[in-house]
Amino acid sequence: MNKADLIAEVAAKSGATNAETERVLNGFRDVVAHNVSMGEDVSYPGLGKFSRVSRGERTARNPRTGESVVVPPSNAPKFTASSKLKAIVNGG
Repeated sequence: MNKADLIAEVAAKSGATNAETERVLNGFRDVVAHNVSMGEDVSYPGLGKFSRVSRGERTARNPRTGESVVVPPSNAPKFTASSKLKAIVNGG
């Protein structure tokens, strides 16, 4: 499912227009991205939790040359599915 398909399906289920639905979904994305980038968790009951995890510095290896490379510390987004979403995916 691509973005256009998602917008059309949500619009059909909610009774909104595609343009309204796209604005809402883009707003949701922007709010989640902003809050997670600030280190705040965002929970949506029935869907899951968006959070930020910190990755420490590590040593990796270049597969072509075998040379060791230091990878600097970074942050990454994380999504944890709710138990309700897991049950739906597993046919429950």
